[in-house]
Amino acid sequence: MEGVDHLAHERNKSEFDVDAMKIVWAGSPHAFVVSDRISKLVASDPGFRKDNRSTLSRKELFKNTLRKAAYAWKTIIDLHLSEEEAAKLRFYVDEPAFTDVHWGMFIPAIKGQGTEEQQQKWLPLAYKMQIIGCYAQTELGHGSNVQGLETTATFDPQTDEFIIHSPTLTSSKWWPGGLGKVATHAIAYALLIVGGREQGVHGFIVQLRSLEDHSPLPGMTVGDIGMKFGNGAYNAMDNGVLRFDHVRIPRNQMLMRCAQYTCLCMPSDAKLILEPCILIRVSQVTCEGKYKQSDVPRQLVYGAMLYVRQTIVADASCALSRAVCIATRYSAVRRQFGSQNGGPETQVIDYKTQQSRLFPLLASAYAFRFVGEWLKWLYADVTQRLQANDFSTLPEAHACTAGLKSLTTTATADGIEECRKLCGGHGYLCSSGLPELFAVYVPACTYEGENTVLLLQVRDMSCKVSHEDCFSAGVQQETSRYNSLYDSSRAFNAMSLRCSKSALLEAFEARAARMCVACAQNLSNFDNPEEGFAELSADLVEAAVAHCQLLVVSKFIEKLQQEIPGKGVKQQLEVLCNIYALFLLHKHQGDFLSTGCITPKHAALANDELRSLYSQVRPNAIALVDAFNYTDHYLGSILGCYDGNVYPKLYEAAWKDPLNESVVPDGYHQYIRPLLKQEIRTARL
Repeated sequence: MEGVDHLAHERNKSEFDVDAMKIVWAGSPHAFVVSDRISKLVASDPGFRKDNRSTLSRKELFKNTLRKAAYAWKTIIDLHLSEEEAAKLRFYVDEPAFTDVHWGMFIPAIKGQGTEEQQQKWLPLAYKMQIIGCYAQTELGHGSNVQGLETTATFDPQTDEFIIHSPTLTSSKWWPGGLGKVATHAIAYALLIVGGREQGVHGFIVQLRSLEDHSPLPGMTVGDIGMKFGNGAYNAMDNGVLRFDHVRIPRNQMLMRCAQYTCLCMPSDAKLILEPCILIRVSQVTCEGKYKQSDVPRQLVYGAMLYVRQTIVADASCALSRAVCIATRYSAVRRQFGSQNGGPETQVIDYKTQQSRLFPLLASAYAFRFVGEWLKWLYADVTQRLQANDFSTLPEAHACTAGLKSLTTTATADGIEECRKLCGGHGYLCSSGLPELFAVYVPACTYEGENTVLLLQVRDMSCKVSHEDCFSAGVQQETSRYNSLYDSSRAFNAMSLRCSKSALLEAFEARAARMCVACAQNLSNFDNPEEGFAELSADLVEAAVAHCQLLVVSKFIEKLQQEIPGKGVKQQLEVLCNIYALFLLHKHQGDFLSTGCITPKHAALANDELRSLYSQVRPNAIALVDAFNYTDHYLGSILGCYDGNVYPKLYEAAWKDPLNESVVPDGYHQYIRPLLKQEIRTARL
């Protein structure tokens, strides 16, 4: 049975150009070529083996992760890989490791928030991995509430230094990846105190460990926080705890790009940067320690956080597509019931119950991919504007990255678990790849902003205290084009919902607008706005979800307005777009009905149309997941293997488990035999 492609028949059903769809998924021909080459390079190298990960002890797993990280770095150097190729290699190695935070947060923070002098000093070291960085923001007592961080950084004008200190147990840095055992340096966030006055949370470059023997520097208490959820999974990462005991650092190790701390005896253009996740204060501190705030207005700046959140949205499509690929291939291989006159049983994928759960997830994977592409563009646009001192799009960028991070990660975590269920009992096996994928991914719902808290931040853009200014501050942005629908009672006819993307989009716009207006009107009944936000927070979250779903639908539709080459590719994407939109409309039909934009008859029609769309996806399902172009190594799943040769591989894998290394288990003579021989009273247990 080995080497037989059990899914060949399914692939022959494809009605579109799979190779062209692979390019659409990758984003460009160049991106596809790089991704394809690097993924095959990793898959063919035994040094990146990962099939035994779930059976390793924590220490073995962590040491193996260190080995892989070093081996990956050696491979990057030996093959002279570009920065793009190196990033792809780390992605396909598929091992949560300290390198994720070093490249994904530490370096971007310095690039985005450091002065030219700081970048010239620290980036060459970081790029060569002569230092290894982490991002120490979250504390034991505070995560999403950055303003509430308790770590302090007190300016000492006598020595021109900052004193970093953890005054309480809850001020201990807690969770930063790479901090526990590996990182030599951290971007640490602390409450700045100048002349006895608190001046907000700022970021500092702090050395943690000796570059000679890796021991913690004086004043540092640092270690790993312990085992996390799942076998293998995120336990490959050394999430850490850190306490500072009056640690002194030079003044020029405070990130400097967006604020000024100018010493009167220094050149007037000496600069320091403020922390990226709160209000900017362009300020001055004299040598005597006097804090002077300039007239520059406060602006929301999210620098590194915006970058990280937009990458999280992109990663959501990767994780969800991976789970969907496994579930789709296995659903085509697995047969259950339906046998007539001794014939073959029915493929699980042919059951409408399976399709109604699986195909919306397939559509969501593509939808998240395209909104991720747009968010990448938005981040680049905002960055360019910031360089020209244009802060006009920052509120939009903040709302979009916060809301879409929340929406996509929640949907992806739920989707991975649904895919596990769609694989039946075998989905519970570690060899299915799904339990570990879920355990690795689910932290995304809480790191870099807890998802419900992030949705509440979206309301700052999409909903104000009164309905009079609901559309004046933000909804006129490109992402909120539904002002004209405020007074509309439009109901769409059946054919428009079935065939017209513009009608679907208007339905989502009307729903989002009216939920926003309803919240604004209810908020206006409170004398204290903050009391209103607290009381109506659940409603605000629902309105934020509606706004973010509108974003995803609109970006999918915009993708379809582009020229997309390849036989049948655009048609398949249109089917998936309709599935994504109509599935949400059906799921949230109460919201749509209450706005008056559809009738109960039209809501029922949406469900009928979904069944028709599922039938259109069915012959192309395997080809649509093949378009992700994932190797068996990256998928890490017997159920999702390309050739569909599931059962022999499951059987073979079972005998590789450590429990099967001996026929008679350890402990037989001590525990099992006394039970069988009724010798339990005399046995030494």
